[in-house]
Formats: sequence, structure tokens, C-alpha cells
Amino acid sequence: MNNNKPILLVEDDLIDSMTVKRALKEIKIANEIVTTENGEHALEMLSNMEMLPCIILLDLNMPKMSGLEFLAIIKNDSRYKMIPVIILTTSKQEKDKIESYKHSIAGYIAKPVDYMQFVEALRVINLYWTLSELPS
Repeated sequence: MNNNKPILLVEDDLIDSMTVKRALKEIKIANEIVTTENGEHALEMLSNMEMLPCIILLDLNMPKMSGLEFLAIIKNDSRYKMIPVIILTTSKQEKDKIESYKHSIAGYIAKPVDYMQFVEALRVINLYWTLSELPS
């Protein structure tokens, strides 16, 4: 994720949010991390951002507007549908995976309980998106 665009983290759990930020810092991600606690606020943030995020890290189980509801909206909006979205969730339910992929997500990762495994998962995400070429 070696560009100057921010990363949007949509996560309602404060501890999980802090864990993601800590892990990204540990693997030396320099991008600004913009956080919000639900899909409703994430939509507001997207509409007010000067620079759209290079990637969205999205939890599924959130209050007000779930990750799947948020995903359905942004993937049907020409302004946002090209932004890669990676689901980071505790849900291992097949129906959540299927619904997420129906909305053209870039990946689905069940949050590992072990912190070092979580760091490694984010390291792999970073490597992939650093190598991937995205349209401007």
C-alpha cells in the first residue's frame, strides 16, 4: 500500500481497531489510517474525503449499518466501486462469505485470535496490494 492514499478501517470494536492500527504500524505501513465504527459513518466519511482510500478494511458485524449493507451501497456507486475492500471479521459463516463475494470484495479474512498471525495476515495484504496495479 505504498502510495499516499489513506486506508479506511471500518470497525466497531475499539480493541480490534487498535489491534489493526498496531499491526499496520508494526509492518511499517505509512498510509494514514482513517477509522470509523460503522457503515453509516463510513459512507459519510467517503463523501467528505479529499482523497479516496487506497483500500477499505471492513468488519461485517456492526451497529447501525452492517458491513454487508455498506458493501452493497459502495459497490453500486460509481465513485466508490473500484476501491478494493477486504473483509476483516470474526465471522466464519459461509453465508457471510458468499454475500461478501457477491459484492466483488478483494478478500475475506477471518481475524486470527493470535496477534502474530494477525500481523502476518496484514503483511500478506500489504504485499499483495503493494504489487497490484490499480487504476488512478
